[in-house]
Amino acid sequence: QICNQHNAEAPNLEQVFHRMAQTEPNLDHDVSWFLLPSYWAKMVVALISFLCFANSYDGDFVFDDSEAIINNKDLRAETPLGDLWHHDFWGSKLSSNTSHKSYRPLTVLTFRINYLFAGGFYPVGFHVINIILHCTISVLMVDVFSILLGGLQFSNKGRRLNLAPKTSLLAALLFAVHPVHTECVAGIVGRADLLCALFFLLSFLGYCKAFRENKEGHNFSIFWVLVSVILGAVAMLCKEQGITILGLNAVFDALVINKLNVLELIQKLLHKDKSLENAGLLRKGLLFRITLLMSGGASILYIRWRIMGTGPPAFTEVDNPASFADSLFVRAINYNYYYSLNAWLLLCPWWLCFDWSMGCIPLIKSVSDWRIIALAALWFCLIGLIGQALCSEDSHKRRILTLGLGFLIIPFLPASNLFFRVGFVIAERVIYLPSIGYCILFTYGFSLLSKQAKKKKILAVAVFGILLINVMRCALRSSQWRSEEQLFRSALSVCPLNAKVHYNVGKNLADKGNQSAAIKYYREAVRLNPKYVHAMNNLGNILKERNELQEAEELLSLAVQIQPDFAAAWMNLGIVQNSLRRFEEAEQSYWTAIKHRKKYPDCYYNLGRLYADLNRHIDALNAWRNATVLKPEHSLAWNNMIILLDNTGNLAQAEAVGREALGLIPNDHSLMFSLANVLGKSQKYKESEALFLKAIKANPNAASYHGNLAVLYHRWGNLDLAKKHYEVSLKLDPMAPGTKENYNLLRRKLEQLQKKGG
Repeated sequence: QICNQHNAEAPNLEQVFHRMAQTEPNLDHDVSWFLLPSYWAKMVVALISFLCFANSYDGDFVFDDSEAIINNKDLRAETPLGDLWHHDFWGSKLSSNTSHKSYRPLTVLTFRINYLFAGGFYPVGFHVINIILHCTISVLMVDVFSILLGGLQFSNKGRRLNLAPKTSLLAALLFAVHPVHTECVAGIVGRADLLCALFFLLSFLGYCKAFRENKEGHNFSIFWVLVSVILGAVAMLCKEQGITILGLNAVFDALVINKLNVLELIQKLLHKDKSLENAGLLRKGLLFRITLLMSGGASILYIRWRIMGTGPPAFTEVDNPASFADSLFVRAINYNYYYSLNAWLLLCPWWLCFDWSMGCIPLIKSVSDWRIIALAALWFCLIGLIGQALCSEDSHKRRILTLGLGFLIIPFLPASNLFFRVGFVIAERVIYLPSIGYCILFTYGFSLLSKQAKKKKILAVAVFGILLINVMRCALRSSQWRSEEQLFRSALSVCPLNAKVHYNVGKNLADKGNQSAAIKYYREAVRLNPKYVHAMNNLGNILKERNELQEAEELLSLAVQIQPDFAAAWMNLGIVQNSLRRFEEAEQSYWTAIKHRKKYPDCYYNLGRLYADLNRHIDALNAWRNATVLKPEHSLAWNNMIILLDNTGNLAQAEAVGREALGLIPNDHSLMFSLANVLGKSQKYKESEALFLKAIKANPNAASYHGNLAVLYHRWGNLDLAKKHYEVSLKLDPMAPGTKENYNLLRRKLEQLQKKGG
């Protein structure tokens, strides 16, 4: 659909474009840089962006990938597709009090497609898609920067012209190789930012197409404006920042299409100038388009609000300490300090960290803190740039600076804490889109310096050096994101005060079995943050396994005192109390854990073990049954039920439970073994033998499997086979309880038979 509205006082758009091309200075004129055809420029950008992050293709699932991908049930085929629209990014219901309200269903859908095509959780496919997305975005940036730096003009055939081929290539290269993008590309959960950026840029380019000349000579196309709004909605369904493109499209329309002078407009508004009706803002086309953008944005936000509900996301003080400060002054100072650090990461992306929370950046609590200098520097630069963007007599400078600041600031607003609390202090991924504004400002500054410099080639070599350093930094940082060990250890030098960094290093060591080293890092995490309940819980667990029960109990008791609804800590405290033979306290701790987490199969399993120790057999069976109802594949609970029923002489019931368990977990060799024992006692020797052999095939080095099969053959009268399996069992475990005695009995029996036979 084409808009056919005309304003007699508004200049014809064709004349505007022609005049723009002739009167505005060309940024490329004084820049000493590569001039390549559009196709080759895009090929170069794609290749270099690929080289920066190619070494991340075979990385593991790291950090947040575990929760967003591996533990996210929304990726699995058995989860209905419709659930994606009612769950957050992490797979929790949006209505849940614990939901972070990160509504990104389209990103989760791409994860699900990855999972289905790969046939499981194989990270290579996930990483390759991220690299391809970044390369695609970097290529699109060539077109975007050509418009933002060179203006929008079409040929007579309706083809868009690139009026700044050199500077648009430079800006696209700066974007492609910026090290701060590593988290988005090498970290799989960064796909939310990549997809958002892709549709963000497509929305912008679609909006530009609305002003392409056509045969009918109409001013603009409503169709492309609406396409732009839809693409903006798609961007928001990938990540929240996507909605900001509608505001940027409006800014672009006012500055580039209508050549609005913001300062002049403000002055006319203040003085109630009668000529205001001639101002660009009141042109029917601009007002109509801005109304479409605002209406579309409002509709998108309303639909999102209806889906998500009104409840705010649940964050803790350690996630974003400044937002919990009582003093408005402290909050304002620290928010601005965070902005300055984000700006510094764009300028000098050398110190990068996967997490900036938990004491990494101590709060500024007074004006005597030397870090106030960073705020002053930030606002000095911003005020200077804003002043030039508003007051410069050069319309070209006003346009580029305003667009640069717009792309720098507007996409960052959702992460600024101004409208709502966010769950982080600094997150490198959220400056993926704002870096577009940085690249515009850097490139414009380079063009101004080139204009003044006598030796332009030296300046070009310096910029080339910056690009080369960034490429090497990207490659190094990508290699650090390939594994959790490298990623977590790389943060120790950047954020030594961050308790979460030490916690993650410790957890990684504990997962690898290095408990002694893990204890050191867990203790440091607790020292840095004495209220870090997860570190206390994990440290308590390790101490429990090392039989250091007294300290384990102290840590776990403190954890539940700090966070009374911490179900895992209550359960672990119950295990420690059980080991200390304080059974009543242990039982109370288990029930408290279940109170705070209704569906807690592991806790029911441990409660069953407690009841079994107390000879409360019915209670134990009920607890284990609850565990299997909540988690049908809970092998330990099934096994304990079979063994308890077997030991108490309920062979028929034990057999029924064993068959039920194997029906649910058919390849579990421990269940085969337990059921085989029951069948052997019931004199169902053939079926028992088959299960023993199947269990041994699955786990041939289990001495008890061979030993119990030997007992079966011994009872059955297959003495040669019994002798063979007794010997295998003793070879695997010479100290196997009862096996040696049974073997000696068998040998004596065989000797007696030989004597009789002789």
